[in-house]
Amino acid sequence: MANIKSAKKRISVINKKTAINRRVKNSLKAIIKNFYKALAAKDFDTAKEKLALAEKKLMQAAAKNTIHKNAASRKVSRMTLAYNKAKAEE
Repeated sequence: MANIKSAKKRISVINKKTAINRRVKNSLKAIIKNFYKALAAKDFDTAKEKLALAEKKLMQAAAKNTIHKNAASRKVSRMTLAYNKAKAEE
């Protein structure tokens, strides 16, 4: 356990940031899961809305360095590709 005041503060700050990042990542997982559920149900209107929401939230997380910028772009790209492929098969 830290004895120095600045080290104690760093531990506190890190715990707060970790909690925030965990909430953001869990929320992203839920949003992405909802998109794929809508896609599996062939509900393309809902899927398109979920895709737009997912893209927005992923880019916000990337802007705040919760996830890497390239990881966010990769996820959006794969989701868009899946949407377009499912829409074409309709």
